[in-house]
Amino acid sequence: MTPEALRAAFIAELVRVAPDIDPATVHDDDHLQDDLELDSMDFLNFVSALHRRLGVDVAERNYAQLATAGSAVPFLLAQMR
Repeated sequence: MTPEALRAAFIAELVRVAPDIDPATVHDDDHLQDDLELDSMDFLNFVSALHRRLGVDVAERNYAQLATAGSAVPFLLAQMR
């Protein structure tokens, strides 16, 4: 999967969990909880959605890697290899 395709999947799952987010306005450095206002339950649902879509297990200690699209894409790519 290319970084662009992975970012698109990340944004698609984000919008499924939080449909009020406009995908066109999500920037790589937007923090999911601080800037996009996901609560902790939405974040956990998002992690689960990524797992289902990508088949990647994300340990709780690595949740910070998913905080922004910019940090999540390289982290997820590395986990998929």
